[in-house]
Amino acid sequence: MILGINGSPHEGGNTSFALKYALTILEKAGFSTEYISLAGKNITPCDGCFACKSGDCVYADDMVPVYSGLRRCKGLILASPVYMGLVSGQMKIMMDRTVSLRVNGPFDLSGKVGAGIACGGFRNGGQELTLQCMHTFFMQHDMAVIADGPRFSHSGAAIVGKAEEDELGLQTVCNLAEKMARELMRE
Repeated sequence: MILGINGSPHEGGNTSFALKYALTILEKAGFSTEYISLAGKNITPCDGCFACKSGDCVYADDMVPVYSGLRRCKGLILASPVYMGLVSGQMKIMMDRTVSLRVNGPFDLSGKVGAGIACGGFRNGGQELTLQCMHTFFMQHDMAVIADGPRFSHSGAAIVGKAEEDELGLQTVCNLAEKMARELMRE
């Protein structure tokens, strides 16, 4: 299963469109997918208590189904709008809460394939830094990180403005999804 997590606070926006576009391509390639939107979710920020070292996180909130999806997936696509040059607050809180997936022996996400989609207002609107933030997250979980591949081969898929109108950006999303499919078929 390939999990797509939408970090936008707006459920029906550009980030949702781009992520669902990628998941549709992966479904056509024969993969099962799951979509999670962080919009409207009640996810408490990690406070660094590390109670998760001896069990589950102390917060039983809307992060519980996200943990389940993360543990079950083989591939993970994170999608976020660019907020002040980085991932959205919702995405960052979700990322921080995953420390519980790496504190007790082998990392739960180790060996999975990760990729990112960033949506910004301008072509150079912070998408690269947003994708690098996602890559750092993947590497800290010992995941394999992929980019969108040739012909562009940047840090991942980058959307500008209205996603459905950004042909170049949607091509990077398509490239990213196709590359993820190829990587997962190798297993």
